[in-house]
Amino acid sequence: MLLWSLFVLVPDERQASEVLPSTAVADRHVRPVPVPEPAKPPTSPDVTVTDPALVRRAVKAAALGNAMEWFDFGVYSYIAVTLGKVFFPSGNPTAQLLSTFGAFAAAFLVRPLGGMVFGPLGDRVGRQKVLALTMIMMAAGTFAIGLIPSYGAIGVGAPLLLLAARLVQGFSTGGEYAGASTFIAEYAPDKRRGFLGSWLEFGTLAGYIGGAGLVTLMTALLSDDALLSWGWRVPFLIAGPMGIIGLYLRMRLEETPAFAAEIEKAEATQAARRKVPLREMVAGQWKALLLCVGLVLVFNVTDYMLLSYMPSYLTSELKYDETHGLLVVLGVMALMMIVQPFAGALTDRVGRRPVIAAGCAGFLVLSVPALLLIREGSLGAVALGMGALGLLLVCFTAAMPSALPALFPTRVRYGSLSIGFNVSVSLFGGTTPLVVTALIGATGNMMMPAYYMMAAAVIGGVAVWYMAESAGRPLPGSAPAA
Repeated sequence: MLLWSLFVLVPDERQASEVLPSTAVADRHVRPVPVPEPAKPPTSPDVTVTDPALVRRAVKAAALGNAMEWFDFGVYSYIAVTLGKVFFPSGNPTAQLLSTFGAFAAAFLVRPLGGMVFGPLGDRVGRQKVLALTMIMMAAGTFAIGLIPSYGAIGVGAPLLLLAARLVQGFSTGGEYAGASTFIAEYAPDKRRGFLGSWLEFGTLAGYIGGAGLVTLMTALLSDDALLSWGWRVPFLIAGPMGIIGLYLRMRLEETPAFAAEIEKAEATQAARRKVPLREMVAGQWKALLLCVGLVLVFNVTDYMLLSYMPSYLTSELKYDETHGLLVVLGVMALMMIVQPFAGALTDRVGRRPVIAAGCAGFLVLSVPALLLIREGSLGAVALGMGALGLLLVCFTAAMPSALPALFPTRVRYGSLSIGFNVSVSLFGGTTPLVVTALIGATGNMMMPAYYMMAAAVIGGVAVWYMAESAGRPLPGSAPAA
């Protein structure tokens, strides 16, 4: 269509000669009729027009990396009881689970460090290069877990190696989500950013389902002894081939139009792109950072509560059958995957704020009834309670990938978002399983998961109140995208 428009609007030489009077050549005193200036093509410096095929490739590559990250987290969460027996032998199952989730939470403590390294680096050298690097590190850390000897083989060295591998994973993921959401947001047209961004969390759910499905299959097919001796390693070893595929896809991508425009701007003014000080990314964006922390808090507390903690809650706290509990969570995630793109498209129509606000209100009102249904114990009640929480969570998974990058200007987007996102995840999201398990152990109150989600919903609601609507609008610091 663009080529056809250019063909119609820009006259060729033959057409130009036909507009001259017939006497123009013979009579030197007759002034020729001026030839009109060629019309401007639809793509101008004021509007970024991206190739739909390139946008699709960018979305696929970003979503696959996110899927690999959450494949690992899903496997770790769903096989947590087995990992506790392998790496933390103890006569107390609760102590084993706490130790396993402690190693899980440790990775989140280094995520802000990863964000402080990879985020500013992505704003300086480019989003694509940094995302390729984080993919390599994530795959290596996950693959390494599958090679660690058990506690019975090497003693205390086993949990220490597990902790080291988790720290590598945490450091690399410090630049993953912020980079992937920035990458998609900067490629997406303004009017479809919510729909395209929702595929990032579609990848998250696909990774969770892949990890949980594999653990469920192995739990059903293998004996307890086989699972403890070698079966638990298989899901982690799969990360190697997945990482190679993801790296290949990311290496084939071009840099985002928004970042390329920043480079061109610097070249046009003959100024080198200077390193943005960390202070400018934080102090210069403090209002946006506070909003980011609040939004990410409610997003990740509810996310980790439902997808990471609930399988262990059903098994260890409610003594629910392990296989059936995993199947219920798999069904909830499949439901969320179906709804996810439609909810993303809805954020383009009605806005990000109304959708996120609906999720906060839903968790505030329905967390207690949903958990009471889950505690009732029957398969139908558990499925209904988990399904309600899953549909509320879609309000966040569909809107956040497009809402969070829109909080920051292009020049500091990757860095500021990485810092705000990872600080919030480290303090509140990744620690959710550990904190809730400890609260239940200390108080004996089995409703703690509901109260924790309600508190997060209040904080998220305050953040939504103060955030600006970004649906259908250009990203700050970027030209309109079509």
